[in-house]
Amino acid sequence: MWRVIGQERMVSLLRRSLDKGIVAHAYLFTGPPHIGKMTLALDLARALNCEATKPPCGECVSCQKIDQGKHADVQIIGLNSINDTSGDKRQAEISIEQIRQLQHSANLPPFEGRCKVFIIDRAEFLSIEAANCLLKTLEEPESRVVFVLLADKSSFIPETVVSRCQWLKLAPVAAGEVETTLVSHWGVEPQKARLLARLCKGCIGWAISAVENEDFLVRHYEMRDKITDIMFAGNEERFAYAAQLAAQFSQKRDAVQEVLCLWLDLWRDMLLIKAGFGEAIINIDFEDKLNRWVEGYSLGDVKVFISDIQAAREQLMQNASPYLVLEVLMLNMPGRKRERISK
Repeated sequence: MWRVIGQERMVSLLRRSLDKGIVAHAYLFTGPPHIGKMTLALDLARALNCEATKPPCGECVSCQKIDQGKHADVQIIGLNSINDTSGDKRQAEISIEQIRQLQHSANLPPFEGRCKVFIIDRAEFLSIEAANCLLKTLEEPESRVVFVLLADKSSFIPETVVSRCQWLKLAPVAAGEVETTLVSHWGVEPQKARLLARLCKGCIGWAISAVENEDFLVRHYEMRDKITDIMFAGNEERFAYAAQLAAQFSQKRDAVQEVLCLWLDLWRDMLLIKAGFGEAIINIDFEDKLNRWVEGYSLGDVKVFISDIQAAREQLMQNASPYLVLEVLMLNMPGRKRERISK
C-alpha cells in the first residue's frame, strides 16, 4: 500500500521499476514542502524491504519497523538539531561528516532487510564538501543500496549529483482532489475542506497537518495577520519586523521562508483579483479584504513586488545577508495610491 496521496504517476513509475527489478541506485524527489517527498521515499524503502508478495504491504515486520523509524537498514540524513553552549541550534548545512558516516554504512551489507536505503532530506543544503563526497559514492554505487535525495528544488544541488539520480518531480495535487480526500478520508466538513484545499496550494501534507493539529492553522492565521499589519505600517515598524525575521533566520530559516511564502500568496491573490481572476485566489476567507486592498495599488506595483519577494527568497537560499535582504524588501513594498484604505 503506497501512502503518498496524489502522486499516482510517480507511484506507477516506481512500481514498474520494482516489478522489472530495475530500481535505480539513486533517486531525486523534488517538489514544494508538504508535497509528499518523504512519504514517497519511505514508501519506496518499505517496498524494497517488504516481505509480502505485493509490496509494500504495510503490515509485515519490515514495513512496521520502517514506519516506526526502527529499521536498521533505512536511515534518514538531514539538518539535525545539535547542541552547543548557547543552547539548541539548527545546522546550516548537511556536513561532510554525515556523508562520510553514510559512506561507511553503505559499504556494509544489509543488517536485517534486503536493501539499504539512505534518505537525504533537504539535499539542497548539502555543503560543497558533502556534495563532492556523496558524488563519489553515487559514481561507484554498492549493490543492494539505494539513495533517495529530497529537495524543494534541484537548482541548489550540483548538476553532477543531479545527473547521477533518477529525477522525479512531484507536482501539486489538484484542489478538487485535496478537498475530496479531506472529506472522504479525514471527515472534514466540506466548507473547511474547500478552504484548506486552497490554502495548501496542492501540498496535501499541509492540509492534513492543519486537520490533525488545530495549532497549525492558528499559527498560519497569526502569521498572516502580522503580514497584513506590516502592509499598513510605517517604515519604523517594517524595519523592526525585518530585523525580527532576520534574527530568526540562522536557527529557523524554514520558518522565515514560510513567512515569505505567505507574503507571496497574499500579493499573488491581489494580482489575480486585479487581473480579473478572483475565483482562483488562495485566501478565499480573506477575499473581501483583498478586494478592498487591491484598489490601493496599480497592477504594475503588484507585479513588481511579487518579483521582489521571489528574489528575496532566492537570495536567502544563496546565503545572502538576511538583514539586508529583508530590509530591502520592506523598502520596496509599494505605497498605496489612496490615502486611506481600511484594513
